[in-house]
Amino acid sequence: MFFCLNLAELERIKRWHVAHRQEHPLEYQLWDAVLTVWVMGWVGWVPAFYSHALWLVPLCVFGINMPGLYVRWRRKVHAAHRLRCDWLDE
Repeated sequence: MFFCLNLAELERIKRWHVAHRQEHPLEYQLWDAVLTVWVMGWVGWVPAFYSHALWLVPLCVFGINMPGLYVRWRRKVHAAHRLRCDWLDE
C-alpha cells in the first residue's frame, strides 16, 4: 500500500511550515527531515536496484512513502485530540 502525496500537498504543507517557522521550530525541522528521507528514497532506489543491493529497495520504498505516512499519523493523532495539527487540510 502506498501513502503518496501529490506535489501540491507537499508544497502546501511546506509553505505552512516556512510561514510558521518561528512559532513551530521543531515541527519545521521534523518536516524537513521527512522531506530529506523522501528525497533519499527517490534518489536511492535506482542505484540500489542496479547495484544488486536489493535489501535497500524496501528502505527506499519506505522513504518514498514517508511524507504520506507522516501526514496519515498526524491526522490520526489530531483526530484523537492528542496532538494539534494546524496545517492539516480537513
